[in-house]
Amino acid sequence: MRKRFEKLEKIRQPHRHEWLWEPLEAEATFVLRSMFGAKAAYLDGKLILCFCARDEPWRGVLVCTERSHHPALLAEFPVLRPHPILPKWLYLPESNDRFESIATRLVTLSRRRDPRLGVSPQPRKSRLKRNTPPGRRV
Repeated sequence: MRKRFEKLEKIRQPHRHEWLWEPLEAEATFVLRSMFGAKAAYLDGKLILCFCARDEPWRGVLVCTERSHHPALLAEFPVLRPHPILPKWLYLPESNDRFESIATRLVTLSRRRDPRLGVSPQPRKSRLKRNTPPGRRV
């Protein structure tokens, strides 16, 4: 009997914001990755949007953008605000009354490759180099 319940627990529950990234899946360069308990959407190698489904302040959409683009995005989307923990990105909380319409517009801008959206991820350093003493790098 226990094995039946274990099998049921392994059934994948859909992410509550999956409907938002589905239109992006048709893009040739679309990649979806897990990132600190959220789903991160990449287009053309850039991190565009991050879909969070935890408790506030991790429940909504993170708009990955450079700080220089904040004023223009805030003018167009006044409900966005800098994320309280990651202020380099803007945040659309799921609790906002206009969450669905604004999140959909952000996805549309992503598909149109709006230059205000997206950040290039920093290249990862190899573990060997990080843990090797300064004089002993390979």
